Amino acid sequence: MFTPKDQHELVDVFRRSQHRGLFGRDALDMMEGVLQVYDMRVRDIMIPRSQMEVVDRSQPVDQFLPMVIETAHSRFPVIDGDRDKVVGILLAKDLLQNFDPDHQQGFNLRDVLRPPIFIPESKRLNVLLREFRTSRNHMAIVVDEYGGAAGLVTIEDVLEQIVGDIEDEHDIDEVESMILPRNDSEFVVRGHCALEDFNDYFDTDFSTDDYDTVAGFVVAAFGHLPRRGEHVEAHGFRFEVLHADSRRVHLLKTERLSEPARAAES
Repeated sequence: MFTPKDQHELVDVFRRSQHRGLFGRDALDMMEGVLQVYDMRVRDIMIPRSQMEVVDRSQPVDQFLPMVIETAHSRFPVIDGDRDKVVGILLAKDLLQNFDPDHQQGFNLRDVLRPPIFIPESKRLNVLLREFRTSRNHMAIVVDEYGGAAGLVTIEDVLEQIVGDIEDEHDIDEVESMILPRNDSEFVVRGHCALEDFNDYFDTDFSTDDYDTVAGFVVAAFGHLPRRGEHVEAHGFRFEVLHADSRRVHLLKTERLSEPARAAES
């Protein structure tokens, strides 16, 4: 009996089995997603610190309540004056259960805070998912090597790597959620990010005549549907596939090339 030697051969077995009709395409994509979650790390999918919707514990409730209502999130990091200092997690349901609009002075934010869970950027997603399940937490604060908050990650972010995007009525495809900066030269870009938005963000002029999304452009640059870990250099950028299944590219690490690297590419 044929025994796969590595993950790539195992995926090939899955794809041949799906082609023979043993299971559907959605099942195949989820199988591939499960395998890739074992290789991906928190830094690959986290929401950067600059994009976190936070509550400052020194704010009176009437100042942060409009933001809670507008964003419609179920959980919010609570900071102590600085986004580096996350001191708790506010659950929207705790706020609703304890806040009386007619007696705002009696509400104390500190009384309803949940303790935050801190994890390193390097933690593997499969380990994080197991911890989410056992601890019954749905959000963790990601910390960098100096102990400061680097971002946040939720159980939904992890599950989306397996089952695909989970969208609700509050999700909006804004550029900020499509392109997540890691530093000045490195970004994580969702495959279905509009190429036109990519051009606006990076001040590039990639043609939108043939492709609507970044994934379409990158697949064309590869010349085939790439696997996770493959990379290609094109037009001054290096694109590395972080997450892909048998149908599409979901997540890309995108890096601006230095001038010498651009010259070598040319």
